[in-house]
Amino acid sequence: MIDDSFKAACLQVNAGTDLQRNIDVASHLAVEARAAGADLICMPENVAMMEWGRSNVVLKAMPEDDHLALKAFADLARELSCWLHIGSLAVLLEGGMVANRTFVLGPDGAIKARYDKIHMFDVDLGLGEVYKESATFSPGAEAVVAKLPWGRLGLSICYDLRFPHLYRAYGKAGCDFLAVPAAFTRTTGKAHWHVLLRARAIETGCYVFAPAQIGSHAGNRETYGHALIVSPWGEILADALEQPGWIMADIDPRKVADARRKIPCMEHDRPFAMPPRA
Repeated sequence: MIDDSFKAACLQVNAGTDLQRNIDVASHLAVEARAAGADLICMPENVAMMEWGRSNVVLKAMPEDDHLALKAFADLARELSCWLHIGSLAVLLEGGMVANRTFVLGPDGAIKARYDKIHMFDVDLGLGEVYKESATFSPGAEAVVAKLPWGRLGLSICYDLRFPHLYRAYGKAGCDFLAVPAAFTRTTGKAHWHVLLRARAIETGCYVFAPAQIGSHAGNRETYGHALIVSPWGEILADALEQPGWIMADIDPRKVADARRKIPCMEHDRPFAMPPRA
């Protein structure tokens, strides 16, 4: 692990259905964050498109090689000469399904890592608020670590946050940072967002970067906002609250080792017999 500190920024946007407008808004915020000193800029889930309904999503999704947003953000990474984490884009797959895919871009604009969301948000929150991502999206099957100049970044997306074994695997793989780009619903965000992100940081001794969507979107959806940066000790270093914009914090990789030295729970796993199913 490299001890040098750096500045990380997380964007908070209210993406709509206009691809170019969404790209422009996210790019403008990234330029501001870079001007303020950010070395790593993280974007939220669905940063380039918040569509509703399978037919609309599939219609606007693009193959990776031809994705206009990916090309635009690669140019942006080169222009800003910084590391850029694209929270997720809708990538069209063969057979008509879509991948919800993260990209990590280097300062040269090249793809350094890609990750497909593993866990599908198929839930019924009551009062008609129903989501079924598996009808449109093909789940990923691989945990992915991006190698940054300052350490290792474990990749995930939104609903993955509820599956702590994924993040424990990242911690055991030597990750120093966790990325959780999200479009968390307002309903679930008010109840669970802060506590789950702090828990993932505490359990692993990692920094957590959680850029977010905020506000009203197509399909009468409401997202919670509150993009967060959380320390390895579980402290909230920055919170974007409920307005579009960006947050930034100083990141010191040495604090990862400090947290794990104080509470070395990553080393204390023990085998145990599983209880029988009821």
